Amino acid sequence: MTRLSMKTIKQLNEKDLKSKVQETRTELAKLRIDASKGTLRKESGKLKPLRHDIARMLTRLNEMRREK
Repeated sequence: MTRLSMKTIKQLNEKDLKSKVQETRTELAKLRIDASKGTLRKESGKLKPLRHDIARMLTRLNEMRREK
């Protein structure tokens, strides 16, 4: 999964954002499992960007809820 910019995140609606958050969380969980097993080598740099993407999406969801 590629990094998401805030510009792209702002274009998504609430339903799409929720599904993206869910997808990203499952991917992060898989990478964390691999990291705990010790099989995560080349992808070790993907953990932090995924966490940041999730935070950006959740921030946008909260902004959308406050606007309502």
